[in-house]
Amino acid sequence: MPYLGETLALAAPITWSFAVIVFRRTGRDVPPLALNLFKITFAFGLLLATWFLLDRTGAAPATQPHSGKILMLLLASGVIGIGIADTLFLMALNRIGAGLHAIVTTSYSPAIIVMSVLYLGERLSMVQGLGVVAILTAVLSVTSMRGPHRELDRRTLTLGTILGISAMVAQAVSVVMVKPVLDQMSVVWANCWRMAGGIGSLLLLLPILPREQRAGLHSLRRWSLWPAMILGSLLGNYVSLMLWLGGMKYTQASVASALNQTSTLWTFLLAALLLREPVTWKRTVGLAIGMLGVALVTFG
Repeated sequence: MPYLGETLALAAPITWSFAVIVFRRTGRDVPPLALNLFKITFAFGLLLATWFLLDRTGAAPATQPHSGKILMLLLASGVIGIGIADTLFLMALNRIGAGLHAIVTTSYSPAIIVMSVLYLGERLSMVQGLGVVAILTAVLSVTSMRGPHRELDRRTLTLGTILGISAMVAQAVSVVMVKPVLDQMSVVWANCWRMAGGIGSLLLLLPILPREQRAGLHSLRRWSLWPAMILGSLLGNYVSLMLWLGGMKYTQASVASALNQTSTLWTFLLAALLLREPVTWKRTVGLAIGMLGVALVTFG
């Protein structure tokens, strides 16, 4: 099929952007920790079923023996990139909304570059450096975007931006730390271990959390919220992941990465259309600068 990889790589961010909109709406009734625990547990079950199906059809090996060190690395990646990063992501989303958060997520690219330079020995070109500066300018500008009716205060914007950047940094760390070993194993199998690490970290964290935060888990008993949570988990933590993997497999990684980053644009547009979030000139300029920075980082 012509352009199969490009089609999958473009469908992945669109699917993810719809999931972000669902998470934004669901987050009004379900606290971030409870929502994250639900969505990664649901996705973990789907990934296990997928791996079992691949194994039964012969598309994946029955066993994937690896050293305890590699397994611990995968679990640690899940703790950081799923348990911590996804919770911070939802906390930021609840505070500043999907549109502004889309601008903040452009910080993922420079975070990946910094971690790659520090831990993988990669080099940063001058063009990429300019891209990083553009992205940081766009992200920091979010703290001044209070809305046309000043509906967001400066403290909320600053805290939401810090949480969003922290989520992207944690995500970048979790990706870079396992990149050297991913070629040795099935990606579905590796993600099962990462999901297990994320679930385990949240379950271990629950007993030491303040009582009011643990009480947020009671929201999961509201069956009326389950359809939206299942939809968001299915789109965001399973379908978009499979589309992303397909895009990486069937087209060049540089092309797939550039198309994947359009999630920023799609989320911004969907937030305006479906959530009626305001589109101001500051937000539009911030988004444009951020996307320009992403382009420089990607192709620099």
